[in-house]
Amino acid sequence: MEERRFLVQQPASRLDRYLAAQLPDHSRSEVQRWIKEGLARVNERPAKASLSLEPGDMVTLTIPEPPPTELQPEAIPLTILYEDADVIAIDKPAGMVVHPAAGHASGTLVNALLYHFPDIEGVGEGGRPGIVHRLDKDTSGIILVAKNPRAHRYLQAQFKARTVEKTYLALVHGHVSPKEGLIDAPIGRHPRHRQRMAVTSADKGREAQTEYKVLAFYGPTTLVAAHPLTGRTHQIRVHFASIGHPVVGDPLYGRKDAYGLGRHFLHAYRLRFRRPSDEAIVELESPLPPELEALLKRLA
Repeated sequence: MEERRFLVQQPASRLDRYLAAQLPDHSRSEVQRWIKEGLARVNERPAKASLSLEPGDMVTLTIPEPPPTELQPEAIPLTILYEDADVIAIDKPAGMVVHPAAGHASGTLVNALLYHFPDIEGVGEGGRPGIVHRLDKDTSGIILVAKNPRAHRYLQAQFKARTVEKTYLALVHGHVSPKEGLIDAPIGRHPRHRQRMAVTSADKGREAQTEYKVLAFYGPTTLVAAHPLTGRTHQIRVHFASIGHPVVGDPLYGRKDAYGLGRHFLHAYRLRFRRPSDEAIVELESPLPPELEALLKRLA
């Protein structure tokens, strides 16, 4: 079980709404179930979902472990960019889900990892062996996987301390100006569309920051290098949509796929981390997939 603590900074409404905004990876119904099971406390006292919060309240939530699932190894090919005794770096293709979830019981990166690296079973959280971070289904590029519990803890600590440097290439609609900047806007669950995230007020979302630099203009679009300083769900997609420049091919936060890409143009291009064995810095790069390169040539 994991215990999370939140200090209420501004007047908030109900406890369940507040916690759902703080935990964008979990649904409101899931949060309500935890509260009903007595896993939430306000100022160290049991609380109901309907409790109104005030500034200064301390909210404590115990998040239970997910129920175990039967993960099956699957002979899915993987492109390995780097491997040592502790770490595997995979070049994930667009269309591959990282770990099994509702609607994606098989064909995931985890299923493939269990086939190629069976020893990672039991490393890390239940249902997510070896996984220390994630990429959206249609985001391609570099993802790190831990091969043993010590490496898993070491890599997780780096992500938590924000010392892992991640650079994404994104093609966005419109011409971005200024050519360098920081998008600093909290992100939380969309109040009406629960499958989406959104820029929110500080009391309803979590801190989120994305640095960017314009690399080139391609017709009516801009290729940017995006460097997320935080790791919120859909962060780059939400942030660029919030400034009027949604990612090309992203129907969830932007427009219909006018270019026939079949995915959004977001690629985890570069990743820099410290190796668990000796703390040496490892920097990896993944080239743009052919379909993304082809679109840039068409637009040029």
